[in-house]
Amino acid sequence: MSKPKSPWGGGGDDGGDNDEGGSPNEDGAGPRNPWVQPPGGPRSRGPRATALDDLLKRARSGGGGGGNGGGFKFPGGGNGRTIWGVGTGLIILAWIVLTSFHTIGTQEIGVVTYFGRYSGTLSPGIRMTLPSPIASVQKVNVTGIQTFAFPDANDSKPNLVLTGDGNLVDLGYSVQWNISDPQKYAFELDNPDDAVKATAETAIRAVVANSTLDEVLGAGKLSIQTQVADAMQKILTDYQSGIHIVSVALNNTAAPSQVSDAFKEVTAAQNDRQSNITQARGYAVQVVANAQGEAARFNGLYAQYKLAPDPTRRRMYYETMESILPKVDKTIVEPRNIAPLLPLGGTKLVGPAAKAPAAGGQ
Repeated sequence: MSKPKSPWGGGGDDGGDNDEGGSPNEDGAGPRNPWVQPPGGPRSRGPRATALDDLLKRARSGGGGGGNGGGFKFPGGGNGRTIWGVGTGLIILAWIVLTSFHTIGTQEIGVVTYFGRYSGTLSPGIRMTLPSPIASVQKVNVTGIQTFAFPDANDSKPNLVLTGDGNLVDLGYSVQWNISDPQKYAFELDNPDDAVKATAETAIRAVVANSTLDEVLGAGKLSIQTQVADAMQKILTDYQSGIHIVSVALNNTAAPSQVSDAFKEVTAAQNDRQSNITQARGYAVQVVANAQGEAARFNGLYAQYKLAPDPTRRRMYYETMESILPKVDKTIVEPRNIAPLLPLGGTKLVGPAAKAPAAGGQ
């Protein structure tokens, strides 16, 4: 009588196909014992290669997949090496085109360097150089006017500057400049824009320190602006900066806020003083002109008097009486047998003529 079968499908007799009683027979009847190795040996537990891995492997190996040459191939019959070569060539061509051709604007000059060393300049237009990093082009705007203001509009802090007479003034200014030498501008200074700002601050403080408060707040502004522009240009020229100062403008000159009221009173008094000086000068000019006119008239009369003393003397007497008599009360004494003179303009009559109107009235 045979032994009962195990739960793994093996027979119970000693003469079964599997001595351990757990493996299936050759015809595959019954499940396999999980605790024993398969007939072909131990199975690998590593991850199995996917179809994508196989595809990439075939592409890297040039498409080989067997002795019959039926491996993977790119579309169009090319292989991986051809595609990589074409892509690399396109990249190199784009690099040459993008770094060898330069568009220089009408207001610009291109400064060319080869391996960091100055080589020359490029005029406006489309220009060509060796590709980067062999050649490098820096575009510089040489005709445009650049402007900066100090302090900045968003900066609420006062810019206090000491004047020559020991006063403080809150000073704001602006500077306009352009580039006169592109080569010097590109190589002589590390940061040209900051250099212009620092130079302006130095020149402003130096010039204001030699000026009075009245000059800074009043009529001396134009002179201070000219002096600051000249001082900035001298400093930048000594630095070989290639920068030209166009103009300097003092936009805001005022007293510090702590003493603004007192300075307003001082400014008003200065304006009154200037107005009084202007009026006095005008009056002086008028008096001098009148005196000069009288002197010229006297010289003319004296010349005539030398030529004809008696007529000139008589004419002068008549002219003097004409100017005096209309302004005073006059009394006219008339002799007898003379027609009476009507009293006009406050003239008084003395004599027979003076009594005639009274008799006629009776």
